[in-house]
Amino acid sequence: MNTDDYLGKDVEAILHHETTIYARLDELALKITEDYRGTEITALAILHGSIIFMADLLRRIPLPMQFQSLNVSSYHGDTESSGVVRFEHDLPDLRGQHVLILDDILDTGRTLHAIRKRFEEEAEAASVKVCVLLQKRKERAKEVEADYVGFEIDDEFVVGYGLDYQGHYRNLPYIGVLRQG
Repeated sequence: MNTDDYLGKDVEAILHHETTIYARLDELALKITEDYRGTEITALAILHGSIIFMADLLRRIPLPMQFQSLNVSSYHGDTESSGVVRFEHDLPDLRGQHVLILDDILDTGRTLHAIRKRFEEEAEAASVKVCVLLQKRKERAKEVEADYVGFEIDDEFVVGYGLDYQGHYRNLPYIGVLRQG
């Protein structure tokens, strides 16, 4: 199925085209590079939604870095957070490291709150910052702030550029609103 089929059938509207996303990634990379200059960072990608975002962003940051991944979920195949944050494996050892958590979207705040809390309390990281591709304009179930935000969006269910619905649409080169019903 090509992207035109997705657009006509399943995607109601495109919020951000690929060129707009890339331009914003350039801006985020510049800010992150300025903030971490002289420091090695460990980028931690929250699977699976942030993989495309992580790959495109990190190639723009000319600093020494490592990267890890963490499989955490709260949607469990639905269009709304279940309220239950599930860690699929143990935290990587990041003692003394400057950690930059990369996630696709800040929605209810439950997932990022749980991750940040575990890293600050258990992992003994030197510092923990959060970078999200998208941040919804809404009241959050858990108070959490992202240090770096790609785009703010309304409270809509979005797909593309790594974001999915039941495993589909991650490969779309844009961010679009999923048609409901």
